[in-house]
Amino acid sequence: MASAAAPRSQTGSPAGSVADVALLPVRNPILLAIGVMTASLLQILDSTIANVALPRMQSTLGANPDQISWVLTSYIIATAIAMPVTGWLADRVGSRRLFIFSVTGFVASSMLCGMAQSLEQMVIFRAIQGASGAFIAPLSQAAMIDTNPPSRQPQMMALWGVGIMVGPILGPILGGWLTENWNWRWVFYVNVPLGALSLAILLSELPSRPIAKRKFDLLGFAMIGIALSAIQLLLDRGHQVDWFQSGEILIYLAIAVSAAWIAAVHLSTTSNPLFPRSMFSDANFVMALGFMALVGMSMFATMALLPPMLQHLFGYSVIDTGLALTPRGVGVLIAMQVSGGLVRRGIDPRLMISVGLAISGLSMLEMSTWSLAVDRFHILWTGLVQGLGIGLVFIPLNTSAFASLLPTTRTDGSSLMNIMRSVGSSIGISAVMAVLARNQQVSHSDLSAHVTSSVTDLIDVTTIDRFQVVGEAALRMIDAEVNRQAMMIAFINDFYLMAWVNFAAIPLVFLMRRVRPPAIAGAKQDPAELPH
Repeated sequence: MASAAAPRSQTGSPAGSVADVALLPVRNPILLAIGVMTASLLQILDSTIANVALPRMQSTLGANPDQISWVLTSYIIATAIAMPVTGWLADRVGSRRLFIFSVTGFVASSMLCGMAQSLEQMVIFRAIQGASGAFIAPLSQAAMIDTNPPSRQPQMMALWGVGIMVGPILGPILGGWLTENWNWRWVFYVNVPLGALSLAILLSELPSRPIAKRKFDLLGFAMIGIALSAIQLLLDRGHQVDWFQSGEILIYLAIAVSAAWIAAVHLSTTSNPLFPRSMFSDANFVMALGFMALVGMSMFATMALLPPMLQHLFGYSVIDTGLALTPRGVGVLIAMQVSGGLVRRGIDPRLMISVGLAISGLSMLEMSTWSLAVDRFHILWTGLVQGLGIGLVFIPLNTSAFASLLPTTRTDGSSLMNIMRSVGSSIGISAVMAVLARNQQVSHSDLSAHVTSSVTDLIDVTTIDRFQVVGEAALRMIDAEVNRQAMMIAFINDFYLMAWVNFAAIPLVFLMRRVRPPAIAGAKQDPAELPH
């Protein structure tokens, strides 16, 4: 009697192995990668490129500092609300249509932002830009995985990661140059020609996943959107209204906790959740979500600290500040290419993640030894080392997260990874800025207590009032120097804190399962797990 035939996978190979073919083959994957990367880079750039243009924008639109901040806040909140629904929309209308619609909306809204004549128009157009561009990051990551065979996916993730990590570094440089040499409106107009190029490539080359009928989880979407919006508002407004001393912040906190609790209960019990529950049974994916928040916190918090330090304490211009941060991007680029090759060779991703966290932590520990006399060379090489550490974490982390996920859940998984990176960066920036402000006040008080005649060695501070104008000028000079020293101490404390956050995460890496080469090649697809 003939033996039963061995079960086979959907690719035609035995079920125990996965053929090295792309899920969605394309004619020209390199050209498609250029189009996908251009779109994702533009979307990431817009999270930071407008920051340096805010003062010019404020005077043109007739807004005060508190009002102009909504140009950034509206973009962040709209992105946070729209991103969770990426997976459902991709299944419902097709990933190709959604990607093309997203890029088209992003380009059109960028043009409208450049044409805005009032603050109200700018806030509305920025919200549209954030909502339409929210789908670009998860769809671009999923497209880079789907259109390449498993053996090339780490390399493609390295290429995609370069745009995600380097974009925030290039944003202030490009924004500063355009604002100084052209006009703040070109911060938005620059998206139009590059976006049109990306759109043309996507129309020509981008394939689509099959459309799947999937019920929309309205309650889950609403609760997640409300929770994320409340968190973003809390983090964005906290430093302006004195955090938890303000009733406004307490309201945001109550809304965020309540909505998150309802969302968690609903998503774990409903028959049609917004995100497939099978993803959350994958320990590696769940752990990767936490580490992605840490990467966002480490990368963006440091990026938020360095520009004010370099400009206020060291007198750097906007362009010089951007150039001083460039080695970070170079380090990320080098490390991502190296880590992609190591993943393909079967090196334990957990080892690379832990080494990357250690390198990043050591670079921040070195930054905590800086003083007001630090030279440009130390700033540059420390940034390069930190970039190497962050780049070494990113690719193995994504590899571990997506290794055992079903292909049908990649878009949902990618949207969650991007949400966690965004939330992590917001939490990190708000935390270090709050610690910075508090430490500056404490350090100023401590230093002032030691400003005596024996310390100044120039003038008796107890009788300085008799010198009238000259005495007041001398006191202002002494106070200015105390402020500089206090601010530098506050920055040092932040760097020290971020170093130990990285070190503390290293043992947690080994709670993840090791991803071996057979698993890296791809995951088998069980028809029973398809979304319905």
